[in-house]
Amino acid sequence: MSLRDFLARFRPTGAPGAAVTGVPADRGAERAAELEPSLALLTDVQERADRLRAVADGEAEALRESAARQAAEIVATARARAPQVRQEAATAVHRVALREAEDLRAAGQRAASLVRERAQERMPALVERAVADALRAADGPPGAP
Repeated sequence: MSLRDFLARFRPTGAPGAAVTGVPADRGAERAAELEPSLALLTDVQERADRLRAVADGEAEALRESAARQAAEIVATARARAPQVRQEAATAVHRVALREAEDLRAAGQRAASLVRERAQERMPALVERAVADALRAADGPPGAP
């Protein structure tokens, strides 16, 4: 207790009028006596909360480390499998490209076959016209001796 608090106890108090001497109640001590049990309970709770927080921090750190290990394992597995996955993807794309190339080749053969058929159909008439034109040219222009 401070000197000021000690001396404040001897200050006269009371209602106006006849002075009544006495020692006033120590409000600070009353408040301290009233709050100490509650604050003591809060101190226990605070200490328990600190312990729980420390345990939770440890568990959180363990979880982070575990998650980091798992992530590293997943990345390592993915990197190890990447060449195989690329090869499988390339094989599938290659297979599709071969199929498309075969389809294009077949379409080209069909188109060429159609051109050959038309040429065979038209060839006799064209040959006949070409021969007629050649003979006319050989005979000379009309009116020439």
